[in-house]
Amino acid sequence: MSRRKTERLLNLVICLLATSRPLSAEQIRHAVPGYDRDGDEAFQRMFERDKNELREIGIPIDVVRDPWEDEPGYRIRRESYELPEITLEPDEAAVLGLAAQVWQRASLAEAASGALLKLRAGGVATDETVGGLGQTGVLELRVDTRDPAFPPLWEAVRDRRAVRFDYRGAGSESVRARTVEPWGVVSRRGRWYLAGFDRDRQAPRAFRLSRITGQVATVGRPGAVQVPEGVDLRAMVDFPEESTMEERVAVVLVRRGTCQGLRQLARAVRPAREEPAEWDEAELAFSDPERLAGWMASLGSDVEVVEPPDAREAVIARLKGALA
Repeated sequence: MSRRKTERLLNLVICLLATSRPLSAEQIRHAVPGYDRDGDEAFQRMFERDKNELREIGIPIDVVRDPWEDEPGYRIRRESYELPEITLEPDEAAVLGLAAQVWQRASLAEAASGALLKLRAGGVATDETVGGLGQTGVLELRVDTRDPAFPPLWEAVRDRRAVRFDYRGAGSESVRARTVEPWGVVSRRGRWYLAGFDRDRQAPRAFRLSRITGQVATVGRPGAVQVPEGVDLRAMVDFPEESTMEERVAVVLVRRGTCQGLRQLARAVRPAREEPAEWDEAELAFSDPERLAGWMASLGSDVEVVEPPDAREAVIARLKGALA
């Protein structure tokens, strides 16, 4: 199964689980990424295939026929979908936890969040706790292993070897070289961080991998780095970074006839003056360029971030990482 189809099926399940009332096929079409750009007949065929595939793997989709509505509605009842309680031995739970942290794809979680965002923007009430979609839920505890810096940093931590890389600070366009003694690579809210000793600042620091630009180079011999006893790597990356970031406005080009959820959330939408007629220009409020980049990259060729430069570069980095 292709990644695109996997994401679409996952988003369809989350959409039907999260809604507080049955959704029509047309509402599902606009809420679930992957259906937006298909014609009516193509959408109906794809939707029917997706429903059949989900039912074949044991996911119950209820068809609700309201006498006051022309079209049937669809939903997944939580009590029919949930698994019974599963008891695991401590070692089994540890293995599953590690596997989930290392290999769960953040792109799926971002796409799922996008589907819920579209539902809310369209006026459909959703249950934010269903399926573990709250801030402490399953999909929020995600990690993205596609950062180009991840493999060399993981190896440097394993080999206890110092590294050097170029780094762009939060909310800044300037890039500075850093030399770091790596102590560990840690995930926090779907992002990877390097925790270690910054030789340039002579202090412990944490670095978000998505802000590392260019290649990561090793420095010195293996075994030279010593990790201090009792160091708490998770505490090093548990800083209120997002809450202190200033809100800004991004200018985004949007292809006409697409991205209705984005348009409803935008501060302003107008025809693009210097672009072909099929493009509009939207203004989006954001604080974290990486979070904005994840959303914009998931919309593919229907959007282009024009400014600010750090948000545009973050999107380009995401797309290059996906291509790699």
